[in-house]
Amino acid sequence: MQSTRYNGVIWMRQCVLHARRTYSVSANVTSAGNNTTGEHLPPTTPTKSLEKMRGWQLHSYGDIDELLLSDKLKIPQIRSSNECLVRVRTTAVNPIDLAMLRGYGATVLNKLRCQPGDDIEFPLTLGREFCGELVQKGMGVTSHSLKLGARVWGVVPVHASPGAHAEYVAVPSYCLAPAPKQLDDSEAASVLYAGLTAWSGLYISGGLGGPCGATTAAGGGAHKRILVLGGSGGVGTLAIQILKSQGAQVLATCSENAVEMVRCLGADFVVDYKSSDAMDELCKFAPYDIVLDCAGHGGAHASELKFDFRQYITFSSPLLANIDQQGLGLGAIKNMVDLVQTNVKSLTQRGGMVKWGFFNPAPHGIAFLEQLVRQRKLIPLIDSTFSFEEMLKAFERMKCGHLRGKIVVKL
Repeated sequence: MQSTRYNGVIWMRQCVLHARRTYSVSANVTSAGNNTTGEHLPPTTPTKSLEKMRGWQLHSYGDIDELLLSDKLKIPQIRSSNECLVRVRTTAVNPIDLAMLRGYGATVLNKLRCQPGDDIEFPLTLGREFCGELVQKGMGVTSHSLKLGARVWGVVPVHASPGAHAEYVAVPSYCLAPAPKQLDDSEAASVLYAGLTAWSGLYISGGLGGPCGATTAAGGGAHKRILVLGGSGGVGTLAIQILKSQGAQVLATCSENAVEMVRCLGADFVVDYKSSDAMDELCKFAPYDIVLDCAGHGGAHASELKFDFRQYITFSSPLLANIDQQGLGLGAIKNMVDLVQTNVKSLTQRGGMVKWGFFNPAPHGIAFLEQLVRQRKLIPLIDSTFSFEEMLKAFERMKCGHLRGKIVVKL
């Protein structure tokens, strides 16, 4: 049974509901005990009778069948005074989860993940974002908004494990905030990872809002012209809404069957990326202040474009992949060479620089996204929903690609 729920202003809600009926592929699953009202529940602090939890683990890199569900995992322990323990109600599957399943970034991330003297890499629990209930917090967590029993949303740093594909997750308090009442649990678990990726690419890598945009929740970008490549995916759909909320002119590319949906998100001009004639129309709007690559083209694609731009920002950097393949030393040299060569081509042929964008769990980035949600200027799109037991199907959906929003998993 398929279902997708959106909240927002009337005009956007009508458009999104239309897009939902036309494009979404949701498997709606009822989850007993899932809190969608935004009310604070009594804290369910783990006790000795609840020392074990269910979670999906990875014992070796490979394909989706390497993921195994266990009901005997230890509940994560708070290891520092600024950490919080959350009971997960909903989580999501992101492209980074599928990449890490295959071993992406293992060389660097494992060094960051392991304790001194501990080189044990497995088992790993994936999952980068969640919505749930705060059940424990360290003595150093002094924020009055983080109360026991509060409904919260949060992210797990990329190098951290265990992740959110389990019944409990422990994260630093700066990665956590009260979940907006405007969103239900599924929607709240669909914003932060992709949203912070888009925000970081625009405001930190791209400097869209100047120093204040990168260091505060001020945003910015009015009257700028931005082209979003891959406007129908998790990062793209949120990037479009972020930019429109700040008064930017937004153009986007996507598949033909997603054009109407992307237009309903507020994009001023949308084209089918498979149509060469439609893509040629983008030349009329050049030069672009930023071309934001949310489609995974990578930096080399910048010099292949037919129009000029000032900045090309891609989230598909070779940084970790080069180190995986050639080690820390040679990999670092290869990264520098790749960046220089890519920029030489880009500057000489298109007049703009190529930059890499990364997910950044900045508290002011979370505050910025929460502000847009409260103002009903940001609505997460849900591609599909699965039960916790159907995690493998959620990964299969991610593997198929051509998503229309986020993949949600309910516990």
